Amino acid sequence: MLDFFTIFSKGGIVLWCFQGAGVTESFTGPVNALIRSVILQERGGNNSFTHEALSLKYKLDNEFELIFVVGFQKILTLTYVDKFIDDVQLHFRDRYKNELEQKGTLKLLNSTFAFEDAFSELLKLAEESSKARSPVPMRSFKESEKSQKTVKSMIETKGGDKGKEQGGKKSKNTKKEGECCLLRVVVRMFGSLLHSVANVLQLLKSPKPQKPKEKQKRVWDNAGSSDKNLDYSDKNGAGSGDGEKNLEAQFDPRVQINSMKGDLLSVDYDSSENGEEEEEEEEEEEEVGGGFGGMFGMLKGLVGSKSLSRDDMEPVLEKMRDHLIAKNVAADIASQLCDSVAKKLEGKVMGTFTTVASTVKQALQDSLVQILQPKRRVDILRDVMEAQSQRRPFVITFCGVNGVGKSTNLAKISYWLIENGFSVLIAACDTFRAGAVEQLRTHQRRLNSLHPPEKHGGRPVVQLYEKGYGKDAAGIAMEAIAYARNQAFDVVLVDTAGRMQDNAPLMTALAKLIAVNMPDLVLFVGEALVGNEAVDQLVKFNQALADHSMSDKPRLIDGIVLTKFDTIDDKVGAAISMTYITGQPIVFVGTGQTYNDLRSLNARAVVSALMKA
Repeated sequence: MLDFFTIFSKGGIVLWCFQGAGVTESFTGPVNALIRSVILQERGGNNSFTHEALSLKYKLDNEFELIFVVGFQKILTLTYVDKFIDDVQLHFRDRYKNELEQKGTLKLLNSTFAFEDAFSELLKLAEESSKARSPVPMRSFKESEKSQKTVKSMIETKGGDKGKEQGGKKSKNTKKEGECCLLRVVVRMFGSLLHSVANVLQLLKSPKPQKPKEKQKRVWDNAGSSDKNLDYSDKNGAGSGDGEKNLEAQFDPRVQINSMKGDLLSVDYDSSENGEEEEEEEEEEEEVGGGFGGMFGMLKGLVGSKSLSRDDMEPVLEKMRDHLIAKNVAADIASQLCDSVAKKLEGKVMGTFTTVASTVKQALQDSLVQILQPKRRVDILRDVMEAQSQRRPFVITFCGVNGVGKSTNLAKISYWLIENGFSVLIAACDTFRAGAVEQLRTHQRRLNSLHPPEKHGGRPVVQLYEKGYGKDAAGIAMEAIAYARNQAFDVVLVDTAGRMQDNAPLMTALAKLIAVNMPDLVLFVGEALVGNEAVDQLVKFNQALADHSMSDKPRLIDGIVLTKFDTIDDKVGAAISMTYITGQPIVFVGTGQTYNDLRSLNARAVVSALMKA
């Protein structure tokens, strides 16, 4: 029934494996897919994984850093697998505890784990127990408790039966009262000791001076260094000519926009309130300690060499889940992240004088950084140069819902590419929205004014390919790519119409455009303002691209452009939701209205903003 069962360490050493009779294919492919897609990406909220025709179930042993994986055909319904993998874990731990406690790769390699007999016995018991389970027959009415009730027993009286109930429970109550008295004595004995310990801790803890919170002035990059630049009172009358020249200089794009050569700057956050954040963290840990039972809970949390259980982490995880949702992370994603952290820490031995709250918070922080970091190389400049060597244009398609800033961020990316010496052709494939072509034409004219054709051999660095409105978007994109290949353009940026994820005709048209033209990069443009909606948008966009594709391996979303990032302060949860649901990186971040306001994602800065109280 089982195709394979394997036990390996988190370092990648296979300690023991089993392969079912008649199974010829190796289990390394499915297991490697599980490691890449789930374990390395901190997606352990669900203990099942599907790879082609196989279903995989896995269990983590954090104390000995082991992973137990079982694989079987997904058409089978094996109800005993969950209990079976738990039994195998317990038997393997108990049987080879001494070998597993010896840390080191060489010691594990030199150890032998002869587990075949015990595994066969456990598998036989599990299969027999599943077969022995027969459906429970339905009870007749006479056998049920409802048939024994009478009309008199169903009538409620005010205090008539209370005396009987109290009399019947008198012996139990006296026993409970005796236990409560004993507990009160124990609590009083330790009360004075705990009170003295609390006083000592209070004396040792030096109070930190409170910093007055003041709102910091925002300094705009394009603003002048002096307020006198805004005073036009002396420029009336005879001095109007000079005023017009100053106005032209002020609105000249070359004055406002800086160079963007090389890689993009990363999104960063000011850490001017580190002291306040530390105080908030300490207060949070004290509150969590109080949740475990006042001073008892605080001292319990500070004791080292203690293995964590799910009950210990549950109050902290509940607060973390609410915190993530408040920071705009989708509710389902927040729950899955907390479940993944719980599985990662369950059974792990805590260090000395470390609290449960700090341990859980650090594990969640590491998981979030791992999720946001790209799983593959993201270097568009290098990819464009590789396409240049093959004498073809590098094609990027932008898609997304209405009003998220596709055309604006397309213009920002065009400016960045031009600054790095590439020529750009913009394909106006939004043939639906009124004014879409005119908006792109305005951006083209402005970008060409920043980089005049005289400086580039008389050839405009940006050109617009458009066929008006009401045309087939896929056909326009195909013609634009052919035109770019003939005219030796380096990059083609395809602008598409905004569409809601529930609009089936428009989603079909987008899937057709991507399937026909096969762009090098498909970027989903999404707002940083959305919460739960981000999950729905990305899932349905990917589903539409997969359903309407004409190949066995459909083209899905390759990356994300996160816009309006300057409007959300520290509510950066949309970045987590989008990356988690797709597994694709955030390639660009829009942080403003000018061409300079384009950044790359800094995973650690985003996570620090997300975890800030």
